[in-house]
Amino acid sequence: MSNFFARFILRYRISILIVLGGVTVFMAFQGRKVELSYDFAELLPEDDTTFTDYELFKSFFHQDGNQLILGGNYDQLKDIEHFNSWLELGNEIKKINVPKTTWQKNHWEIENIDAVDSVFSIANLYTLQKNTDTKSFDFVKVNNRVPKNQAELDSVFNIVKSLPFYDGLIYNEESNSSLMIIFVNREVLNSNARQAFVDELVLLLKEHEKILGPIHRTGLPYIRTIITMKTKKELRFFIIASLLVTATLLYLFFRSFKVVIYSMLVVGIGVIWSMGVIGMLDYKLTALMGLIPPLIIVIGVPNSVYLINKYHQEYREHGNKIKALNRVIRKVGGATLLTNVTTALGFGTFIFTQSKILVEFGVAASINILLVFILTIFIIPIVFSLLGNPKPRHIKHLDRQWLVKYVKYLIYLVSNHRTKIYWVSLFVFLISLFGITKIVTTGNIVDDLPKGDQVKEDLMYFEEHYGGVMPFEVLVDTKKPGKAINTNTLKKIESLQEYFDSIPVFSRSLSITDAIKFAKQAYYNGRPEKYSLISGSEKSFIAPYLKLKNNDESGVGENNKDISGGFLDPEKRYVRISLQVADLGTEEMEALLSQIQPRVNQIFPRSEYRVIFTGSNVTYLKGTNYLVKNLFISLIIAIGLIAIIMAFLFRSWRMVLISLVPNILPLVFTGGIMGWFGVPLKPSTILVFSIAFGISIDDTIHYLAKFRQELHGRHHKITPSVLNALRETGVSMFYTSIILFFGFSVFALSDFGSTIAMGILVSLTLLVAMFANLLLLPSLILTLDKRIMLKAMEEPTLKVFDEKDDPI
Repeated sequence: MSNFFARFILRYRISILIVLGGVTVFMAFQGRKVELSYDFAELLPEDDTTFTDYELFKSFFHQDGNQLILGGNYDQLKDIEHFNSWLELGNEIKKINVPKTTWQKNHWEIENIDAVDSVFSIANLYTLQKNTDTKSFDFVKVNNRVPKNQAELDSVFNIVKSLPFYDGLIYNEESNSSLMIIFVNREVLNSNARQAFVDELVLLLKEHEKILGPIHRTGLPYIRTIITMKTKKELRFFIIASLLVTATLLYLFFRSFKVVIYSMLVVGIGVIWSMGVIGMLDYKLTALMGLIPPLIIVIGVPNSVYLINKYHQEYREHGNKIKALNRVIRKVGGATLLTNVTTALGFGTFIFTQSKILVEFGVAASINILLVFILTIFIIPIVFSLLGNPKPRHIKHLDRQWLVKYVKYLIYLVSNHRTKIYWVSLFVFLISLFGITKIVTTGNIVDDLPKGDQVKEDLMYFEEHYGGVMPFEVLVDTKKPGKAINTNTLKKIESLQEYFDSIPVFSRSLSITDAIKFAKQAYYNGRPEKYSLISGSEKSFIAPYLKLKNNDESGVGENNKDISGGFLDPEKRYVRISLQVADLGTEEMEALLSQIQPRVNQIFPRSEYRVIFTGSNVTYLKGTNYLVKNLFISLIIAIGLIAIIMAFLFRSWRMVLISLVPNILPLVFTGGIMGWFGVPLKPSTILVFSIAFGISIDDTIHYLAKFRQELHGRHHKITPSVLNALRETGVSMFYTSIILFFGFSVFALSDFGSTIAMGILVSLTLLVAMFANLLLLPSLILTLDKRIMLKAMEEPTLKVFDEKDDPI
C-alpha cells in the first residue's frame, strides 16, 4: 500500500499540484465569509441548568449586558461649560449611525443602522409627571434645553437630587462620580457594526475630554469589543510572527532557502485551508478559534522537517533523488500520519466537553491538522522531485559537529547513565506532584487582559465608585401568575434589595419596587419623602396612573404597557431584580453565592418561591468551572485513545506504558510549574495539557517507528537498534522540538493572559517532552527484558518497510 501511494504521488505530480491549487482557491473564497464573534463564548452545554435558567431570563427580558457606561466627575458637571459638554456628548452618541455588514449569497451586504437606543445621564434624565386628564404618568425630560446660565443649571441639579430613584444609579455624590449609561442597539451589539460604533464613540470621547478631562468607559459591549479588536489584531500578528520564527529556525538548521520557501508554502496553504474550513463549518472567529492558523504553522513545519531531513539522509546514502523521495514517503509518511492523527486526537477530545466554543475549536483544529499532513505529504516530495539534486551544502547540516556531539552525548547518557536518568525523572515527578497540590482554579471576564490595561483600570474605577458593572440578574419565580405584584412579594423584593445594597461588591439594585416608588413620588408631585411602596389604602387612587404614556424617544418601558417596564413577565409570575457585581473570579463568585443564599432562602422560602441567580456574568463564570472539570475528562480520553493506537501498533500493553511514561511526565511537570508559580487553572491553561500531549507523543511515535525498523533490520538486536534509532531520529526530534518551542513561545507576546500562559506552558512542556523522549524512552527500552521487547516488536500491526524489498 505504501509503495502504491509513493508511486502515485511521484507519477501524478503535476495533476496533484493543479488539484491542490484549485482547492486552495476554493478555500480562500470560503475563508472570506468568516466573521468575528462579538459574544462571550457559550461555555455551558444546552441542558445545563445554569444555561436553561439564563435562556428563561432572556425569553422574558432579552439579553442583558447591553449597557456601555461612561464615568466622569460629578462636581465638575455643576459648571455650565462642563455640563453642556456632557449633554452634547450624550446627544452626539445618540445620533451615531454605523454600517453593518452581513454575508449574503457569496457577497457582503452593507446597511446603516442606529447604534444606540437611548442615553441616560444627569444631563439627559427623565421623570414621571402626573397627568390628571388621562389619569396616567407621562415620561418627561428633566432638562428640556441647554442651560444658558448657572441658575438654570442649579435648577436641573435640584430636580435630579429630589429624585431618589437616580441616587447611586446615575450619580454618587459621596464619591464625586457621575455616569452616562448608553443602551446599545442589540442588533449592533451582536454584529460587526459594534467595532465601528466603539471607534466613533472613542473619537467623540477624545473630543469632549478636552473640556471634561479623562472619561472612564466600561460595560460588556465595550469590553467585548476591545477583546474582539485585540483578537483580530493578534491573529494577523501571530500568523506573521509564527512564519518568521519558523522560517528563521528552518534556515539556521538547513541553511537552504529552498527548504524555507517550500516549508512555508505548505503551512501558508495550510493557513488558507484553515480559514476555509472555519468558513465552511460556519464558525465564527473567537479568541480561541483565532489560534488555529498560527497553530497550523507551528504544528505543520515539523512535518516538513521530518520529511526533508529523511530525504537528505537517504540521498546522502545512495545519491538517487527519486529513490530517496520514494523511501521518504514509505518510511516516514506512515509515522508522520500517525503523529498528525495523535495530535488531532489531542484537539479532537474537546468535542467531548459539550461546550460549544471548545467543540467548534476541537472540530476545526482536528480537521486542519489532518489537512496540513495531506498538504505536506503531497507538496514536499513533489516539489523536491521537480527541483535539482541536493548539493553538498544542502546536506551538510547532517554532519554539523555540535549536532553530532549532541547526539553522541545522548547515546552516551542512555548507554552508561540510565540510573541517573531515572533518578532525575523521579525527582522531577515528585517535585511536580507537590506543585500540583498548590494549583488554584479561577477565571473572570477581564482576567486575560494584562495589568495596567486601560480596560482594567477603568473597571477598577467603576468598582470603587459603584460596586461593579458586570451583569448580575436575580429572577424570582413566584410560581403563580399575578403573585409577583402582590404586596407581600413586593415587600420581600424590597427587603432583598436592601440586603444586596449592603454588600460592597454589588451596585445599587433595581426592580419593580423602585419603579413603583418612583410612580408614587410622581403622584404626590415629586415630594422626595413619598418615595416608598404604595400602601393598601393608596392602591385605589394610584393604581389607575400606573399606565405609562411615553411622549418621547427615551425607550423606557419598551415593549411594556405599564410601569413594570422590563421587571415583570407578561403573566406577572416572574420578577427581575437587576444589579451589577464586581469582576469576581470563579472562587470569589461561588463564595458570594454561598454567602447570600441563606438570606435569600430566609426572605423567599423555597416552598413558595424559586430564586435564580443568572445573567451573562454568572453564566460565564459557571461555564469556566464546567470547562475546567470537563477538560480533565477530555485529557483522560486523549490519553486513552492514544494508548489504544499504541496498543494497535505494537500489540503489547507494556509498550503502551513505555510510550506513555515519557509523555505523562511533561504534563505533570507543567502542572507543577503552574502550582509553584501561581498560574491558576482555567480553560486557557487546562488546554495546555491536551495540546501538549497530542504533540509530544509525535516524537515517541517517530522514535518507536524507527526503532522497529532497526530491530527488524538488525535481527532483533535491541541495543544497536535503540542507539541507531536515537542517532537517526535525534536530529529531527531536536529540530522539531526547538521549532515547536519557539513557535509556541510567540504566543507569549499576546495581550491576553490566557494566550501568554498557553504559549509559555506548551513551550516548556514540549521541551521537557523532547528530553523525555530522547533519554527516558530509549533508557526504558534498554532496561526492559529482551523477551518482552521482542514480543512487542515481533508482530507489528503495520508492516515494517524493508529496504531489501525496495523495487527501486
